[in-house]
Amino acid sequence: MAEQTNPSSGIPVPAPERASATAPGTWPGTDHAEAVRTVRGELGDPHLPFLPELPDRGVGADAVGRTSALLVDLAVDVQPHGWRLVDRPGKDEQRARSLLASDINVLADIAGAEDAQATTLKVQFVGPLTLAANLYLHNGERSLLDYGARRDIAESLAAGVGSHLQRLAAAVPDARIVVQVDEPDIAAVMAGTIPTASGYRTLRSIAGEEVTGAWRLVVEALKSAGAVETVISVPKIEAPIERILSAGADGVAVPLKALTTRQWEQLAAAAEAGKRVWAGAMATDGPLPRTADIVNTIWRPWRQLGLPASLLSGLRVTPATGLAHLPPSTAKEVLVRLTQVADGLDQLAQG
Repeated sequence: MAEQTNPSSGIPVPAPERASATAPGTWPGTDHAEAVRTVRGELGDPHLPFLPELPDRGVGADAVGRTSALLVDLAVDVQPHGWRLVDRPGKDEQRARSLLASDINVLADIAGAEDAQATTLKVQFVGPLTLAANLYLHNGERSLLDYGARRDIAESLAAGVGSHLQRLAAAVPDARIVVQVDEPDIAAVMAGTIPTASGYRTLRSIAGEEVTGAWRLVVEALKSAGAVETVISVPKIEAPIERILSAGADGVAVPLKALTTRQWEQLAAAAEAGKRVWAGAMATDGPLPRTADIVNTIWRPWRQLGLPASLLSGLRVTPATGLAHLPPSTAKEVLVRLTQVADGLDQLAQG
């Protein structure tokens, strides 16, 4: 939160919280420098700029490869079926690490040239369960099949996030680091619908207690490394909101479309408890919706649940999906629209 100065005492005091805009993180194209300039240009304070991910750059720029570059004492390479755990690092892992390091250097150069830097920065990576579902063992089966592999992946990821946050803090000094942990496959992981390598059957469901434990391990590592806010991003289908919060996360990011009444009630309880709600309120699979319509998709259920309008000031609004599938000009327009939505929510919050 940005600070203001008390005119009578000269002591810095927290500025009133405002609704803010951000996005999941994926971005179109292959020009990372231009992506960083656009994101930081459109999402100045109080909004939340992020380190863009450009999967169109190929191997190592994808979400699984990028996250695998953070692992400690676990090596990976690419096979026809996807990323695989191996005995020693190869060229694919090196490419992923090199891309990530280059992206952080580009961020440092651009942020360092700004007249006024944003006070926060968001980064994102794949969570331990989705990572286990997308990393393969030597035998060609998913790591999710093996308890020991799942445990090793969670521990390796938790061990690697600290140095990652240190590099980011050095690139953007004084910025508060916010982390988004992406678990797009969590519903399938917990329901036991992830297919085996052969495709003839599915892997056994993972118990909720193990899921919570893996998340808690990563969340605690992030907090120890200085993250000021950690949210876990999940799809709307069977979104395990209560389990996310019990793992110690500061909030949950979820698309709003088709949320059940119970899920809305869980979000309401989280907001009332001071947790962060990142509302995936903007569809990007067609013509961009009007600002007023997006505001209403939040305000209508908010009001029906009896939540005070003042709590809207704590919301972060996002697109319902990443933006890599859009033309760069449209992705930029999405960010502009979201900042307008945040302004509209602020007006409601202030009565």
